[in-house]
Amino acid sequence: MILIINICKEKLHSYEFVRPVTDVLDTEHIEYFVKHYNDVNLDDIKKSLKIIICGTSLKDDRYIKDIKKFKWIKDFEKPILGICGGSQIIGLVYGGRLNKKTEIGFFYERIKKDFLGLNGVVQVYHLHNNYCKFSDYFENYSDSLFYQAVKHRLKPVYCVLFHPEVRQKDLIRNFLNVNKEI
Repeated sequence: MILIINICKEKLHSYEFVRPVTDVLDTEHIEYFVKHYNDVNLDDIKKSLKIIICGTSLKDDRYIKDIKKFKWIKDFEKPILGICGGSQIIGLVYGGRLNKKTEIGFFYERIKKDFLGLNGVVQVYHLHNNYCKFSDYFENYSDSLFYQAVKHRLKPVYCVLFHPEVRQKDLIRNFLNVNKEI
């Protein structure tokens, strides 16, 4: 079972940021459940084989004020994918810091080596005001200074600043196959 974490403050925003992710899981016939981060409990974490933390809108950064609610991330040993705001959450939990950088629209990013099936120059969709400067726990897979794609050096923890649910849905599908035996 995969836990999809909704970080949207406004309920309607989940149709833009969570629903496209669950659509991918539906297409792949993957079992999942969706919870808002305020409602996630330890039982939810324990029964999850993988977790995806979705992004949210430009003006919604409430999750940053609630970062302590995500402290469980460091102890979770199974695969996690953080998308945009989700990547910022993971970065902050591991000691990174947020910086301002607004990017909106389609951009080309260079991925230096295979990252969940992405490699080379790829077109991605950005919608963010911040990026996280990740700690040394993470390896930056992109040429960008803004940490477009990073992975924890020891754990199956993946983060993307862009929105794969818009342009790179195969990245989500490839994440679903990480540690398939779990």
